[in-house]
Amino acid sequence: MNKGRSVFLIFGLVLSFYSGFDSAYAHSMFNSAEEFYGGYRVQVGTTPEFPQVDEPSQFLIRVTDENFEEVDRFTMGIRVFYNDQQVNAILPTTVENGHWDIDYVWKDVGNHVVRIDLYDMKGTDGILTYTFNMGTQNPFGFIFFGAIVTGALVFAGVISYIYLPTIFKKSKL
Repeated sequence: MNKGRSVFLIFGLVLSFYSGFDSAYAHSMFNSAEEFYGGYRVQVGTTPEFPQVDEPSQFLIRVTDENFEEVDRFTMGIRVFYNDQQVNAILPTTVENGHWDIDYVWKDVGNHVVRIDLYDMKGTDGILTYTFNMGTQNPFGFIFFGAIVTGALVFAGVISYIYLPTIFKKSKL
């Protein structure tokens, strides 16, 4: 009986390891998005995923064409809006590869609208503007964190209530 159970356990472990090699999918960051417009795709994200107010963070920006090939050279500017008021702007800058990582410090808690402007892109007239919603950590983030910690503590308490009495009984014998 034990040999059959061991074979089944080993088979299950081998099968679970094999399925991990098939494909892997990373989760998309919470504060990230992408938009297709004018023959170009702009992806934007922040690091950390939940930026804190008055702490350094970064915009992570990637620009590709319709074939998902990174654009080698482009000019881009960023405008940040909070409550329909522009609160910051990053002047247009020429980027030499498909990625642009720029340091940024958020000043207000909550949702921001970030507009990324691409200038003089091949095959387009004028400025291409991509609009994204980005957020900073707010009190609900702490409530969410507190709920997870509370759930873990309750789970640990229930497990302790169920298993500790039997462990203590065995140790007395």
